[in-house]
Amino acid sequence: MVKLRLKRCGRKQRAFYRIVAIDVRSRREGKDLSKVGFYNPITNQTYFNLSAILYFLQRGAQPTGTVEGLLKKAGVLKELRPTYFN
Repeated sequence: MVKLRLKRCGRKQRAFYRIVAIDVRSRREGKDLSKVGFYNPITNQTYFNLSAILYFLQRGAQPTGTVEGLLKKAGVLKELRPTYFN
């Protein structure tokens, strides 16, 4: 099964995260299938590759709770599944 989750990058106390599509059996820093976004909690900056995210979500990828929150905030999940929030 594939999940959309955060991959930690950066140095100590200055972490940023890549949003990646990864097999659930891989560890956090493991080999990812594709990089689909970026999140920097320090500057609250996000970037999404919408076509890649929608590609993986339509094929059954599950976002983790944190990634799902970021996608909801950006309104990405509403255009994929309008009934997702009910």
